[in-house]
Amino acid sequence: MLTAAAESFLKQAREAREEELRRFAARVAALLQGPEPGPEAADCLQRLHLAVAATKYPRKLDGKFVELLQTVLCSPKCPEQIRLLCAAILREMSPCNDLILSCDGIQDTKLLSLVSSVLLAQGNKKAEVSAVGQRIVKILERRLPEGQSAQYLLPVLSNVISLSPESLTEEQTNVVSKKMADWLRYASIQQGVAQPSRGFFSSSRTRQPGPVTEVDGAIATDFFTVLSVGQYYTQDQWLNVQAFSMLRNWLLCYGDKGLNTPNSDDKSEVDRSVTSMVSTTSTSSRLLSPKEHLREKAFEYCQRLIEQSNRRPLKKEDGDLQKACLIEAVTIMDIICKQDSSYVYRAVSFLKTVHSRICGDAAYARALLPIAQFFLNHSKMAAVDSDAIYKHLLTDIPAQLFHNPSLAFEFVQFCKDNSQLFAETSSIFRQSFPNLFKFLAWNSPPLISEFVDLLPFLLDAGTAIEIFHLLLDLPCLTAALDIQLRSSALPTSKRAACDPAVKPATCLEAFRHPLYKNMFQYLLRTESTPEDAPERVVAEFADGPLINQLVVLLLQRSDQLYEIPGFRDDVYRVLGSQLAMLCWLRPALIVEQSTEILEFSGTVSNIQNKEAIFTHMVWAIGEYMSVSYDKRCTVEQISRFFETLEVVLFEITQLRPLASTPSYAPRAISVLMATLTKLAARSQDLIPRTSMFLSKMRTFVQSPAVTAVYREEDLEQLLIRATELMNLLKMPSVAQFVFTPPVNVATTRFQREVNDSLHFALRIVTRLLEPTPGFVPG
Repeated sequence: MLTAAAESFLKQAREAREEELRRFAARVAALLQGPEPGPEAADCLQRLHLAVAATKYPRKLDGKFVELLQTVLCSPKCPEQIRLLCAAILREMSPCNDLILSCDGIQDTKLLSLVSSVLLAQGNKKAEVSAVGQRIVKILERRLPEGQSAQYLLPVLSNVISLSPESLTEEQTNVVSKKMADWLRYASIQQGVAQPSRGFFSSSRTRQPGPVTEVDGAIATDFFTVLSVGQYYTQDQWLNVQAFSMLRNWLLCYGDKGLNTPNSDDKSEVDRSVTSMVSTTSTSSRLLSPKEHLREKAFEYCQRLIEQSNRRPLKKEDGDLQKACLIEAVTIMDIICKQDSSYVYRAVSFLKTVHSRICGDAAYARALLPIAQFFLNHSKMAAVDSDAIYKHLLTDIPAQLFHNPSLAFEFVQFCKDNSQLFAETSSIFRQSFPNLFKFLAWNSPPLISEFVDLLPFLLDAGTAIEIFHLLLDLPCLTAALDIQLRSSALPTSKRAACDPAVKPATCLEAFRHPLYKNMFQYLLRTESTPEDAPERVVAEFADGPLINQLVVLLLQRSDQLYEIPGFRDDVYRVLGSQLAMLCWLRPALIVEQSTEILEFSGTVSNIQNKEAIFTHMVWAIGEYMSVSYDKRCTVEQISRFFETLEVVLFEITQLRPLASTPSYAPRAISVLMATLTKLAARSQDLIPRTSMFLSKMRTFVQSPAVTAVYREEDLEQLLIRATELMNLLKMPSVAQFVFTPPVNVATTRFQREVNDSLHFALRIVTRLLEPTPGFVPG
């Protein structure tokens, strides 16, 4: 958080007007053109940099002033701080039309670094990126003069390959690969020499540097890495650290080029892998190419890092660095093995040992992801069984660390990236999906989009029902996870078993109570329990019995949702649309599940409590209860549905001498009227009853008790719809064709258009039967 003074200063910089900025820039220019820019010039440049950087829109500076900044930047006589600030201002103003900088001919590595940073900030201009890359490699391939260091160039080179990896030629990448291999493997293991303070009490004798140490304080006996500890570092040690930081990206860009050698066709990949398994040493009888040499040294470096991560650190920050280096080292080893399979056998046994060492330590949970990634990529080739690694990852980690948001995101992203591979190599992925939902329950909504992408790989005919329940149980799962966390935080003395005869008074007591034990165990399960779905995915594999089962479960679960304000209504809207989709997939379910559907649609309370589901269910009855969709649809069955819905509509529209009239959703009333009309059109003995009922709707909508609780426009629409339906029933043959399409035309374009424009058709029929003045049928 910024302090009040800092916020005030930042606000002033943002609100500075162009005229103020122009005058201030003129003052800065005068200071820079003086005999020797000093502290005042540095202070003004800092303030100018803040003003330029504080706004989202680009600030305008005079072209001559921009040219002056570039001149000062390239002046070896100016103090380093002044040059750094000039470069920073030029970067903030990028892209800059007044740029005259060029990296050609620059020998000083610090200056080249500053100039290159400005050039690369101009946008992804291939020519400038390539020029910077060419110049840096040209300097790196020569021996640097005394006082110059490549450490200023590697960050720029890393930026170059991120912006335009193709800007370097094969020959140039070979040069850098050879250098990187040397920087990684041959850095000094002696500490650097401290710069003399030259104070009054300083000694004229320079202390001899001591050896670097490990994180646990032991003297390092092997080569230097980023986990080696020293009070001061040498130039080659800094290059070692920088080379490792850019190693992954370098290998991904250039590591697999030039892999094939003249003798590569003489041996199959399996032969080379077997050779590597027999000879686990890193030497080779042939001369390695620069890229192969870099892979070899990088592999050794990663092995050393992983071994160093096993040491107990003296400082907490070193422990955090150990974990980060372990993750990076395993990732790089995976890349190396992808590029050269001969490393697989050397890595497999090594990483299995690492997994056994860290799998019980929750602090190393993130490192388990790249290890699992390695075995997903290479276990088939190495012919090793990795199910134990996947099982531990998918079973233990979500159950223990679901409350870690960063791990949750990385874990779900890992599963999403490897979902296809998981499905092909192991059944554990699908078996463990209840565990993955713990991440969603605790960390939603940030993880919703990731789960939407992951869900298709979890769903099949065997998991759809359980996932349906899981999605509806998410609020309960969240509550159970919260109780589990709070229970585990209690002192052991307070975790004593509860008396089964005493009813628990709190959630924490219920968590340990035998009566609720099975419920919590079910909610917190780590694996699928099949004995006990979203749109589009179900449609890909669901057969008739599964769809029937889903519809019945959907109706049943609508009574078993967690009491959260707004939650039920949101779920009902989703379930209603899914119900319509399932009925469209299998219209026959209306006949096959008629008992359950009649029970649900015949319950008046469902209109107020579950209006979205009720309305879609009634619409589906009217749409699919037809012989056109199922030959088993008889007149008797149509009559059963008609009588059930007739009673419901009568119940919600009859006028009673009550103090208050209950209000029902106008949409539900409209759909009930339309469905009764559709059923009557298919069993014409029901037409008189339907017409008589529709004719009474005028009395209903004009009743003072009704107008007091319904909106006027809703009542008007209900009356219009009742009139339209009643008029349609006056022409039974037309009504039968519109509402009951013959089998041979049920899916024709004409019939689809009739269904899509049903409201328009009803209006036309009304105008035919009740023509307005001046209307002449054509």
